[in-house]
Amino acid sequence: MYQTILYPSPLGLLLLASEKEQLKGLWIEGQKYYTATLTDACEQRETPLLTSVSRWLDSYFAAKRPDPNQLPLAPKGSAFRQLVWNLLLEIPYGQVVTYRQIAQKAAQRMGRPSMSAQAVGGAVGHNPISIIIPCHRVVGSDHTLVGYAGGLEKKQWLLTLEGISIQGGTVCERN
Repeated sequence: MYQTILYPSPLGLLLLASEKEQLKGLWIEGQKYYTATLTDACEQRETPLLTSVSRWLDSYFAAKRPDPNQLPLAPKGSAFRQLVWNLLLEIPYGQVVTYRQIAQKAAQRMGRPSMSAQAVGGAVGHNPISIIIPCHRVVGSDHTLVGYAGGLEKKQWLLTLEGISIQGGTVCERN
C-alpha cells in the first residue's frame, strides 16, 4: 500500500507517494501521467519519509540546493527509463542539458553507438518523481523549453528559481 500526502508548493499542490520507506512518486497536480505508476491502494498518511521529502522541498523552494541523493528514490519504470532518470540526477542544480546529450550518455552507458533523443524524451516525460529527479533541466537541442509533463510555465518557473535566465522560451545563461 502507498502512503500519500499533498504538499502545497509555489507550483500548486504536489502529490507525494511512498511505499516501504521509498519515494515512489512526486507529481504536480494535473500533470501528464499523474499517478501513472501507483498500482496499489493508497492511504493518505504522513510518514517519516514523506516528512523528509517535504523538508527537502521546503529547502528546494527556498533555493538552498538540497541533494536528491539524500532521499531513498525508487521510481517504477523499465531498465531504460531507470538509466535515463539516473542520468537526470547527474545534472547539477542551475544547469541544463539537451535531450541529445542525455541520449549520447545513455548510448555510451548501454554500449551502443547511438540512441534516439525521442526515446530519451519519452523516458524523461514519464519521470514519476518530478522536481527531485530534475527532468525540468532538460531542454531542446536549440536550448528552447520543450517537453515538460507539468507544463512549460512550471518548467520555466523551476529553471528561473535555479538561476537560469530564459528569454522568449530559450535558455540564455545563468543569472
